[in-house]
Amino acid sequence: MKTENIAILDTETTWKNHLMSIGIVIAADETFEIVDKRYYILLPNKYEGGMYIRALYINGVHVDKEGSRQTIIEDIKNFLKAHNVQRIFAYNALFDYGQLPELDYFKWYDIMKVAAYKQYNYKIPIDAECFKTGRLKCGFGVENMYQLLSGNYRYCETHNALLDARDELAIMKMMNVSIERYEQAKIGTYKTNSYSK
Repeated sequence: MKTENIAILDTETTWKNHLMSIGIVIAADETFEIVDKRYYILLPNKYEGGMYIRALYINGVHVDKEGSRQTIIEDIKNFLKAHNVQRIFAYNALFDYGQLPELDYFKWYDIMKVAAYKQYNYKIPIDAECFKTGRLKCGFGVENMYQLLSGNYRYCETHNALLDARDELAIMKMMNVSIERYEQAKIGTYKTNSYSK
């Protein structure tokens, strides 16, 4: 099978639930190695403040573009098109998908719908409390899952959209399951294979 690029996307929102920042990491679908990345901050939304406002510029992370929603969305479309991306992955993807209806023509997948299930995640302890479906009853957020998979229990989620997207990619890599496994984690309506929306 030919290697394709995928996008891992994360968003952060303001107190008013408006988009404040978007982080995107492009990776090869077979190796999960980073190919490219982009970090966006939306104006004037960032001035509304939010729970994670202090993480916007954490660790000197490079901001690729600050601007209006329309400007940012057009840049994202061009960025994904340049890397021939057809599939977007996110952890608890329904939230990010709901924030970005302009990107609903991509195929969207929820990383959590694989990571939180004992039949796919070999690191979930045999005695962990799970539903009959195999899904963990609790402790399956990004921070918990990264700690479980890496063994690094000092890891803390930054809530910076770019750094979190990178960490969500790391979860996919540590899961060590093929990209095809995520077909069961598809969400959304996927309207067309066109970038012209």
